This record gives sequence, structure tokens and C-alpha cells, in this order.
Amino acid sequence: MTNLQEVLRSESSESQPLEKTRPYLSIVVPARNEEATIAAVVERSFQAFAQMGCSGEVLVVNDGSTDRTGEVLAALQDRFPALRVFTHRRGRGMTAALQTMFSASRGEIVILIPADMESDPLLDIPALVTKLEQDDLDVVAGWRQGRRDNKVFASKIYNFVMDRVANVHVHDGNWIKAMRREVVESFPPLRSDWHRFLLMIAVHNGFRLGEVPTVYRPRQAGSSKFGWERIPKSFLDVLVLKFLLTFSEAPMRFFGGLGLIALAISAAVFTYLVLLYVFAETQQRPIFIAAGVLAIIGVLLILVGFLAELIVAQGERITQLEKRLGGREGESRS
Repeated sequence: MTNLQEVLRSESSESQPLEKTRPYLSIVVPARNEEATIAAVVERSFQAFAQMGCSGEVLVVNDGSTDRTGEVLAALQDRFPALRVFTHRRGRGMTAALQTMFSASRGEIVILIPADMESDPLLDIPALVTKLEQDDLDVVAGWRQGRRDNKVFASKIYNFVMDRVANVHVHDGNWIKAMRREVVESFPPLRSDWHRFLLMIAVHNGFRLGEVPTVYRPRQAGSSKFGWERIPKSFLDVLVLKFLLTFSEAPMRFFGGLGLIALAISAAVFTYLVLLYVFAETQQRPIFIAAGVLAIIGVLLILVGFLAELIVAQGERITQLEKRLGGREGESRS
């Protein structure tokens, strides 16, 4: 992969229209009621671009804020033409905000930064990009140093589960991160709260992952959106996502496997009952009924596997058609 200097030399000049140039960096910032800190995040992001000598854009989603966040962003747009603001009239959550910005971003590298200044963009953006380029990685996660807040214990549980279940071997998987364009484009449609599992999806898709230490800055204004009720929901989401990533392309392996196990157990029980009847001349009607029900369940699971395979095959055809139509549209525009 090209390094940062090679990409910068190949970029179009600033005299070209913004629509025809692709920035090297896209900073995505979900914001809800962050009037006290959002200006500093935006300003220091553009300072980071100047310090690194590269082009960049900052995308902010005003996610149903009820304070002056929208007014602050409107004033900042007058100062920074490369600041792009998107507004959700009601709070739809971080995942929806990221979906909006991921689809609109144009940078070769997309960086997720919080709006509360717990991460300093002027320090962390160069650190993430340098690690990404020097180690030829696809995704780099920040690792908070000196962190002390009420979320440390929950974060340790989360990172332990991600390490064991999803092979995400980083210390701080739910923090700032930098991702190459192809990583962002590989994400499926994200469900509610799936922003926590971006690294899990990236690793499953075969992208190279690393981490870099960053300085933790305690929140000075506003309030955290974290709630302990999210922990059990996150465990369920991990199980669902693990299932989808593992079996979504070959569902028969899951449903068919369970069906075969059920049929095998049923056959073993029937064999036992036949032998019991032949040699001991006794009957076990409850066990016979249970074995019959298990056999029916096994057949139904296999049928569900066939139906799931048909649905997946149909979805693949639709995806191929969308790619063909997208390619033709691109050719017609050129």
C-alpha cells in the first residue's frame, strides 16, 4: 500500500472543485448535546490536517440535540468549508449517526472521534494515521492510557468477550479508530448499537488490526450517554452478530447440523426401544413419543436450512445486480 507521502503527491490540487477531489482523511463525529466541546473537536481536527500536511474533511451528525450544538456547528461551517453537518431531527443513536457519515464520507481513511474531547484530535489523528501507514494495517484502534471512570469495569468485560468470541485482540475495542476506505465499504447494514462491533466485523472480513496508545482526557462538560442496562443487550448482540457472521453465507451448516444431531439422537432412541421390545418385551411409550417429536424437529430444521439457503442465494443475486447497475451508472457518468 502507498504511504502517506505518495498519496498526498497524487491528490488533486486545491484549486479543483471540492466534489472532484477526494480528501485523504474523513473525520466522523457523532454529536448529541455537545455544545461545550464540539467547536474544539472540529477546530483541532482541522489543525491536525494542517500539521500533517494532508487534505481532510470533518463530518458531524447532530443527533437530535436539544442544546445549541446545531447553532455552534452552523457558525463553524462559515469558518471551515470542509465541515459537513448532517442533522437527525430526533436522537437515533450512534450507530445510525455512523451509518449516515460512513455513506457520505469520501476520505481514503475514515477516523471515528467522539464529540466530548475525551480524545484530542490534534494528538490522536496523527497517531492513528501514522500507525496505520507504518505497519501497513487496515484498522487501528486507540488504547486509552490512564483511564479512570465508571465504565472501566464494563469495558474490561467487553474487551474480554471480544477477544475470546471474536478474535479481536486489542485492549480498547470501543474507542477511537481509523479505518481504510475498503473496511468501511465492507460493513453490512448496521443494526442499533452495532457501532461497538465494527472491529469484530472488520476482523471477520480479514482486515489487519492494530492498536496505538492514546492519552485519555476526562470529560469536562456534558454528560456521558453510557448506561449499565446496555451490558446485557451487548451480550445478546454479540451472540446474534457472531451467528450472522459465521452462518449467514451457509445457513445449512447451522440448521442442517442441528437437524442431523436431532435425527441421530432420535434414531439411537428408536434403536434402543426396538432392542428393548425384542429382548425384554417391554415398551416405553413416553420415550417413543419423545423420539418421534425429536425426529420431526430434525426434519423441520433441515427444511429451514434449505429455505435459508434459498434466501441467501436470492440475496446474493440482488447484490450482484446492484453492483452491475452501480457499475453502469458510474460508466455513464464518466
